[in-house]
Amino acid sequence: MTKKTHQRKKIKKRSASISRKTTETKILCKLVIDGDGKHDIKTGIGFLDHMLTLFAFHGLFDLQLKVKGDLEVDIHHTNEDVAICLGQVFKKALGACRGIERFASSEVPMDHARAKVTVDVGNRFSYSGIKFKDIEAQPNLSSITSNKPGENYSMEDGNDFLDTFAKNLAINLHVDIIARSDMHHMLEAIFKALAIALDRATQIDPRRRKSVPSTKGIL
Repeated sequence: MTKKTHQRKKIKKRSASISRKTTETKILCKLVIDGDGKHDIKTGIGFLDHMLTLFAFHGLFDLQLKVKGDLEVDIHHTNEDVAICLGQVFKKALGACRGIERFASSEVPMDHARAKVTVDVGNRFSYSGIKFKDIEAQPNLSSITSNKPGENYSMEDGNDFLDTFAKNLAINLHVDIIARSDMHHMLEAIFKALAIALDRATQIDPRRRKSVPSTKGIL
């Protein structure tokens, strides 16, 4: 029996939903942190759907995303607003963060790529972008391209997504590419590592079940 499965029998599942409507996007996001990795994700951006499916599956988060965006313009508004909603729904579901582990990291390989993600779910935002171990060598940042509206995706889009997500969840997020490859494999390693790290950081430590993980007494 896994730690998370054991916890499900003891605590009420943490869940939340967010609805956001602007002139650019309309989004419904539902999340269960203590889930099974069930997912129903339709952002209109194929590559982002793939990344968030991996995120839900490997983090054991039940995630539903229904999105309508102005993809005839480009993917920027949809990409950013999905990240806003995902960050906010996590923050809402976590509440006061009582009993959580708070700190965690994960390192994941994806073929020739390898990424390490470290998080502090401490109600304090900090993100300095994707860092590459060998700063002298230029990584392959080629985009995923398609003739279909909303199907193009770049490393910059991925970086913007992570920045906006971390800001709205109010976490400290460090992302390091330790071994590089093409953009697809690097982002896939990042999203998988983020899922595992966030799963670990949001798990309940039974020794701290009623306390907030900070000497301040509040996050």
